Amino acid sequence: MPTGNHLIAGTWVAGDETFKSDPIQGTSHAYSVGTPAHVDAAVEAAEAAFWSFGFSTRKQRAVFLNTIADEIEARAEEITKIGCQESGLPEARLQGERGRTVGQLRLFADHILQGNYLDARHDKALPDRAPLPRPDLKLFQRPVGPVAVFGASNFPLAFSTAGGDTAAALAAGCPVVVKGHSAHPGTGEIVAEAIDAAIVKCGIHPGVFSLVQGGKRDVGTRLVQHTLIKAVGFTGSLAGGRALFDLCAQRPEPIPFFGELGSVNPMFLLPAAARARGAEIGCGWAGSLTMGAGQFCTKPGIAVVLKNQAAAFVSATQEALSQVGAQTMLTDGIAQAYRAGQTRIASGAGVQDLLTSSCDQRNATPYLYQTTASDWLGNPALGEEVFGPLGLVVVADDLDQMHQVARALQGQLTCTIHMDDGDIEAARTLMPILERKAGRILANGFPTGVEVADTMVHGGPYPASTNFGATSVGTLSIRRFLRPVCYQNIPNEILPAN
Repeated sequence: MPTGNHLIAGTWVAGDETFKSDPIQGTSHAYSVGTPAHVDAAVEAAEAAFWSFGFSTRKQRAVFLNTIADEIEARAEEITKIGCQESGLPEARLQGERGRTVGQLRLFADHILQGNYLDARHDKALPDRAPLPRPDLKLFQRPVGPVAVFGASNFPLAFSTAGGDTAAALAAGCPVVVKGHSAHPGTGEIVAEAIDAAIVKCGIHPGVFSLVQGGKRDVGTRLVQHTLIKAVGFTGSLAGGRALFDLCAQRPEPIPFFGELGSVNPMFLLPAAARARGAEIGCGWAGSLTMGAGQFCTKPGIAVVLKNQAAAFVSATQEALSQVGAQTMLTDGIAQAYRAGQTRIASGAGVQDLLTSSCDQRNATPYLYQTTASDWLGNPALGEEVFGPLGLVVVADDLDQMHQVARALQGQLTCTIHMDDGDIEAARTLMPILERKAGRILANGFPTGVEVADTMVHGGPYPASTNFGATSVGTLSIRRFLRPVCYQNIPNEILPAN
């Protein structure tokens, strides 16, 4: 039975108000509503913890990360049970996501032990250099301070309480304050319990982690505007993320806001590939489009194909999507937004229905639409994300018009090229455009699988993310919570642990 409380610096704290969870199955529970006062207490504790945790050794932090992973695995069954109840996601999905979550923690533990993330540099002193001597100069990346993390609705584990943002920040040496998502408060509480157990086992200052359960808008506002918070990690909607980004920029001391805000992740079917295996690509697209009820930020929502090669692709996509039954969406709000997005696409000039269905409360089935490149180019709303199992086929007259579509895209997390050997030249001319649009470019695949690795980039130009130089997945994401410091003529004995 959940306590329904906030975890603030090792203490479970109740609130005056409560909200009810809204599980797909099982019993609803009452959870404390977060307040600005809870945020203040958590952030002040995080600042107190930074003076020890921020100057801890890499080995100490690696042990801590691995211990968190151990504690999460020790609660595996409990996490899966309540995660399925709250989100409606299948058991296998929750188990896989838990594996990714502990894998991220262990990956960061290994990463910081290797030390490459420090970007350590050393220019030795040149006392005899003319006309001026050079001092001894050393550079290391250092943690920025307390970090705010916002839990995501669509990933109760991997992008939430102990998800990628939290793992990267703790690996860097930054205490974390998480604003839990109200869609899965029970899952968040159990994971917070695991982190707290690891804190106790490792003898770390309890302020290194706090969880403030879902509250009103004033909680998020207070968290990003608190003077002691030095960076923010966020995964969520464009509207919500942009509002928080603006608040960070308006602070007397502006801070970086690393928001992953989603994208349509377009696919481009080049002629030879579309002719040879259009039906195969269509079947694959249908599977990717409906995976997890289309509630992945990397769902490929748009497919661009030439009109002379569109028939087999479109037919196979229609057939595959027609076999997909209703899937439960994560929240009522997401289902409502899906219905609104479907209405927006369907009402666009020149948009043709290829497959219509329904979204009944939280149960959604796929939609498929088609339009011409000319109509798509004339209506920017057709290029905006619809979070759910909806696809739009954009039919171009020729490669030049396909390039026009690519150039008109907003920033994306991913872009995909489907190509065969006969498409090499066409792909070569398309690549420079896509490189400017996305953080990850794929060939002959589907972007819904995001590998957690050293080379992964999960970000892109705005509005895919608010910082095109960052990623929220992979070991490079640690750089969001570090800053370079140069040490001039500083004796080794007083340099920070690294």
